[in-house]
Amino acid sequence: MKIIIDAFGGDYAPKEIIDGTVKALEEEKDFIAVLCGKEQVINECLKKYSFDKSRIEIIDAPEIIENNESPTEAIRNKEKSSITVALNTLNSDKDAVGFVSAGSTGAVLTGSVLLLKRIRGINRPALCPVLPTVRDKNVLLMDCGANSDPKPMNIRDFAIMATAYSKSVFGIKEPVIGLLSNGTEDKKGNAFNKEVFPLLKATPNINFKGNIEGRDILSGDVDIVVCDGFSGNIALKSCEGTALAMFSLIKDGIVKGGLRAKLGYLLLKPVLKEIKKKMDYNNNGGAVLLGLEKIVVKSHGSSKSKAIKNSILQVKKLYDEKVVDNIKNELLQNG
Repeated sequence: MKIIIDAFGGDYAPKEIIDGTVKALEEEKDFIAVLCGKEQVINECLKKYSFDKSRIEIIDAPEIIENNESPTEAIRNKEKSSITVALNTLNSDKDAVGFVSAGSTGAVLTGSVLLLKRIRGINRPALCPVLPTVRDKNVLLMDCGANSDPKPMNIRDFAIMATAYSKSVFGIKEPVIGLLSNGTEDKKGNAFNKEVFPLLKATPNINFKGNIEGRDILSGDVDIVVCDGFSGNIALKSCEGTALAMFSLIKDGIVKGGLRAKLGYLLLKPVLKEIKKKMDYNNNGGAVLLGLEKIVVKSHGSSKSKAIKNSILQVKKLYDEKVVDNIKNELLQNG
């Protein structure tokens, strides 16, 4: 089994990407890591590590796609970029099962759709991150940015794919699905949502609960939230921003609150650390691009070694749990 890694994608590449790759290799023994990027720099970074060098392959890719570049033009014109080389390798190597990148989201999404094969019946792949909830469970947000203007039938496909994901990885027999809207009543939503709602309601073999508001995404009431990528991206960034703001306010309150606040903090420190750990996106790897024949995980642009390690192990788990095959089966059951 080979897992392809974009060694030059992300804010902390290549050091943190390589460090995360080595940590993943140390934690799981039965896969080979293929690093794509500037070969000389990668070799130099690897010198400080002691591990089985036969478990790493390097493919030279001297170009880098920057975040400000047009994704389509970059994929077409930068054939030697780390993202393009990685995706071409994933497509052509039968032993390669997945790809991890913290690089340009647009380039990863565009490149994956242009260069990789889609699952039959899936018109639009979608990004699906795993988010924590206030309960002892996770929630899948599908889609969080790949499709700003999908068709209603695409949302139905998102629900089916996320159902297969939830069953495979989290062992939930009948994952509960909510449609992101501006109210929980059946008639709430814009014109698009009002087309999607009856379509989801009529889809067999999925457990559609109904509409769900943005404030309830992290409540744990549902296992899957489906939406268009525009709304999903705003919801995801709002959740991230709110968590960061709350911790900033708490920290500021402790600093300004004097001795009583500091004593209170010492008493609550274990609880706050546990909350921070639970809300840390690094623990869940990245967002999976569901709908492709092979596994693509898009890590956060600011990912450090821990997040990269977990993204690589996430690819392995998704492959071991046969998520792609299970999506195909769910699609067959739903016609």
